[in-house]
Amino acid sequence: MGNNNIEIFDPPMCCPGGLCGPAIDPALLDVSEAVLRLKNERGIEVKRYLLQQDGQKFFQNPEVMSLLKEKGTNALPVTVVNGKVVKQGAYPSYEELCSYAEGSLLTQRS
Repeated sequence: MGNNNIEIFDPPMCCPGGLCGPAIDPALLDVSEAVLRLKNERGIEVKRYLLQQDGQKFFQNPEVMSLLKEKGTNALPVTVVNGKVVKQGAYPSYEELCSYAEGSLLTQRS
């Protein structure tokens, strides 16, 4: 089991996790559940950052900043493993998070 650092850079939302308001996005429910499951079952912590609250974290990652400059907030959410972008524009599934945690998935580069 690897000890990879997994971070998710969330798009702007009304509250942390986006699980508020009358219309909750099923993708947000899925990723929140996946992150919780990974922590409970495997003891792996996934850090999540909100643009309006954790802007500094966005600025500290050159790849994330480059995506934001190129695509705006449409690039979000962005998943980063050990400082490298591995997924953009959609949330990772539980299976993807597991593979990132284990380091078994190579980053997809175009």
